[in-house]
Amino acid sequence: MSKRLENKVAVITGGTSGIGEATAEVFAAHGAKVIIAGRSEEKGAAVAKRLGANVVYQRTDVTLEADIKAAIDLAVSLFGRLDCLFNNAGGPDRGTLETVTPEDFSYSMNLLLGSVVFGMKHAAPIMKQQGSGSIINNSSLAAIRMNQGGYLYSAAKAAVTHLTRFAGHELGPYGIRVNSISPAAIATPIFWGGSEVYNMLTAEDNARKMEKLKRNLAKATPLPRAGLAVDIAYAALFLASDEGSFVNCHDLVVDGGRSSLFREGP
Repeated sequence: MSKRLENKVAVITGGTSGIGEATAEVFAAHGAKVIIAGRSEEKGAAVAKRLGANVVYQRTDVTLEADIKAAIDLAVSLFGRLDCLFNNAGGPDRGTLETVTPEDFSYSMNLLLGSVVFGMKHAAPIMKQQGSGSIINNSSLAAIRMNQGGYLYSAAKAAVTHLTRFAGHELGPYGIRVNSISPAAIATPIFWGGSEVYNMLTAEDNARKMEKLKRNLAKATPLPRAGLAVDIAYAALFLASDEGSFVNCHDLVVDGGRSSLFREGP
C-alpha cells in the first residue's frame, strides 16, 4: 500500500467511533501519526491500541475549547507538527422549532459549530508557522437540502459549510487548505442517538441496528447500498494528502447520488 500520509500528523475529533474511527484507521494505514479525540475513554483506548503506536487517544469533549486545544497541543508535543485537522465530532441536535430551549440551542451549536470554530482557531497558528496544512470540516447534505436532518443540526451544518469557504479564503495565502465533506446516507450510530447511545448498548444490539439501517439506506440513493464510514474516510484521505493540494474552499458531497433526487429551486 502506498503511504499517502507518510510523515504527516493528524488530529481527528470524534475519533472513537463511526466516521472518525474509520478515518483514523485509514490515515494510520497510510502512514499518518494520529491523535484520536473523543469522550469515550474505554473505546478510545481500545481503538488506539488496535491501530498501533502511531495512534494516540486523548479524552476530548469538543464542546469545551480547552479540550480541543489540548488535543491539538498533544499532537505538536508528541509529533512536532500538525498537518491535518479533521473536525469530525458531532451528533444529534436537541429541540424543534417550537420546543427548542436556550439549553438545546447552546448544546447543539457548541457541538456542531463551536467545535469547528475552535478547532480551526487553534490549528491555524500552528499550520501558519509551518506554511502548510489541511483542515477538513465534516458538514452534511442537511446543509444544502431540506429534511436531511434536524432543525438545529441543519442550521449548524449550513454554517459549517459556509465557514469552511470563509476560512479557506483567509488561510489559503498561508498554504492552508480548508474543505468540508457533506455525507448523506452513511450508516453510522448518529441515526440511533450518536456515540453516547452507541457506547451504552451491547455490541449485538448495535450490530442489529446497523444491519437494519444499511438495508433502509440502500433504498435512499441511486446506488444499491448504504454509504459506509470508510467512504467518508477515503474522501478525507484525499483532502488530507498531497493529491488534494489544489483543492480549497470546497464542499465534497459524498452521498451516493442522493442529492440528485431533490428538485432544484423553489
